[in-house]
Amino acid sequence: MNITPPPDIPPEQSLIEYPSKFPIKVMGEQVDGFIEAITMVAQTFDPTFDTTSIEQRPSKGGKYLGLTITVTATSREQLDELYRTLTTHPMVKVVL
Repeated sequence: MNITPPPDIPPEQSLIEYPSKFPIKVMGEQVDGFIEAITMVAQTFDPTFDTTSIEQRPSKGGKYLGLTITVTATSREQLDELYRTLTTHPMVKVVL
């Protein structure tokens, strides 16, 4: 399956002002190491990432854990690469 990357959006047409706080929802199975793994990815892209800001929501059955991480977005490229890294992480099921 070929996925065509979105065309470059000029900064003046972006809906996001940089830098800004940007929440990302990440869902995976509720297993040991999941929160730590997502924290490491977030810190790779945002060295100022505050681990105390992570919001957690377990699923009704307790099998899955939803996390909201809030990173400091500095560019579209940074966000795109962060999304790619999260979506390809073996512990991650969904990224919004």
